[in-house]
Amino acid sequence: MERCRMFSIEYFRSSLSLLQAGGPNSFDGFARSWQRAAGFWEVTPRCPSFVYSTDGAGDDTDDDHFRFDEERPLQRKSVLRQALEAQQALEDEAADDGEGEFDVGADVYGGPSSEVHHRVRRKLFTRREDNILSIEPLLASPFAGSYASSYGTHGSRLNEVSMRHAGRLWKEQQITGVEEPDKEREPLLVKRVEREDGTIVNVVVGQSTVPQTVFNSINLLVGVGLLSLPLGIKYAGWLIGMSFLLFTAIVTNYTAKILAKCLDVDGTLITFADLAYISFGHKARIVTSILFTLELVAANVALVVLFADSWDALLPGVGLMEWKIVCGVVLTPLSMVPLRVLSFTSVLGVVCCFGIVSVTFIDGFTKPHAPGSLREPMPTYLFPEHWSTLPLSFGLLMSPWGGHSVFPNIYRDMRHPKNFDMSLRTTYTFTYLLDMSMAVAGLLMFGEGVMDEITSNVITMSAYPKALSILVVVFAAIIPLTKIPLNARPIVSTVEILSGLDPRAMSDSQALVGMSSLTRGILKFSLRIFVNAIFVIIAIIFPSFDRIMALMGSTLCFTICVILPLGFYLKIFGSEVPLKERILDYVLIAICSVMALVGTVWAFLPKESIGAT
Repeated sequence: MERCRMFSIEYFRSSLSLLQAGGPNSFDGFARSWQRAAGFWEVTPRCPSFVYSTDGAGDDTDDDHFRFDEERPLQRKSVLRQALEAQQALEDEAADDGEGEFDVGADVYGGPSSEVHHRVRRKLFTRREDNILSIEPLLASPFAGSYASSYGTHGSRLNEVSMRHAGRLWKEQQITGVEEPDKEREPLLVKRVEREDGTIVNVVVGQSTVPQTVFNSINLLVGVGLLSLPLGIKYAGWLIGMSFLLFTAIVTNYTAKILAKCLDVDGTLITFADLAYISFGHKARIVTSILFTLELVAANVALVVLFADSWDALLPGVGLMEWKIVCGVVLTPLSMVPLRVLSFTSVLGVVCCFGIVSVTFIDGFTKPHAPGSLREPMPTYLFPEHWSTLPLSFGLLMSPWGGHSVFPNIYRDMRHPKNFDMSLRTTYTFTYLLDMSMAVAGLLMFGEGVMDEITSNVITMSAYPKALSILVVVFAAIIPLTKIPLNARPIVSTVEILSGLDPRAMSDSQALVGMSSLTRGILKFSLRIFVNAIFVIIAIIFPSFDRIMALMGSTLCFTICVILPLGFYLKIFGSEVPLKERILDYVLIAICSVMALVGTVWAFLPKESIGAT
């Protein structure tokens, strides 16, 4: 028994060392990086936790190491909260005594005034009158304007409303932080650094390397959306379809850079919802959360449909509804897996997408005659056979680029933000070539017979090797099982917080006060089953994979990936945007708005009425 125990310990240690081999670019490092990127903070009503780091990632100072997310507010208040409360108390005291201006030189950190604090305050309160601190004093904090970036510090006159929103956002982030640590999510690293001018600032230390950033971005963009691209090209024709696919890649690459530029306005901005808030106020943040929730729900429903369609094509006779129920049952235990483990397994989804593309090409080149052959292509059309199907292609060709909701998190987590442009260039080049290859191969192989998902064509083609068809089904089944639990976690966390099941939330329900951990665990498990059941029910009601992807691309991707980022940019920078670029942005907003509206309407029309058979 002792020998078995020692063997288990050694096995665990060796496995752990393998995961951590490679330093920052270890497998464990990639998993942690993706875990930080894919948290969807916009959906869950909680703020990121902070960690003061002295691990050498930013400087060699000897600052103390604080874990803000490990302290309950009733036990010990964070340094930032003490500072804000002390500052507010001093302001109130000055007002009561009839004193004049608040003494910014006073030490609000509850201890002896240090040279570091004075240098920070001198920097924060000696900027010109029209900067973000003078317009919104709440930003007079150690965090204000302290991020390193590839675009530099913007000293121009920004939109005053945006500045006020940014100030209120910072105070909200620091005062209404989580009451208990989020055990599943990586905290943000914060480090004090000294600039060349001697200014001491707090910097959120990016932890992801360039390879990890590229991997996270590819993991974000490469998904099941590429399976419906052949159908999108069929609806649009070769000329319009391929041109529009290139257009979507170029425009979304541009708006991803725009998001990074907007984030560089102030260091308190971390997420997509933060940009929405400082641009258009609190209601915009609510709308953004709703859009992201709908995006996650639509993606999960599409994955359930993919699972059922793939297995039904391989084993006909069981029934689509039955396979969707099987998917929901299999997802139940996976929904209890910790987020960090799901971050490890999420890489399997990308590998499976590559595997599907590879098997499709192998089948196409091994089969000598049409249909299903790349050596003898099927007849296709340069322009749409039915022009009424063109609007349906807008959403299908836009759906693979829905990653802008997470790009701000990825950018903020970079060790060297100046390399963000290079990372995007690499990501988009790779993703576009992969998507284009799948679209071209699928349409050439099956022509007018291409189905909702190219996997259905491959599986049902009896002339292909049976082993490869089974492999495609396995790949198509693994993708939902690895993606759905990860996508569903923010939704589950939101419901847990709102219902009081999460220990970090204060419940208004007396029935939940004093509840045992066993009862709370049973309720949380039931909640996860309920969320998975919702996905299955929606998939049963809306069984068409191409309609789901078209609707998601038209309604959500156009809005999140193009319209909103450009709106943030124009709102925040205003007249500072060059005239030509401003005109281009307004034209893009108008064109994409029309496409989104028309594509959304077409997604609900019967296929027979528009010739999409």
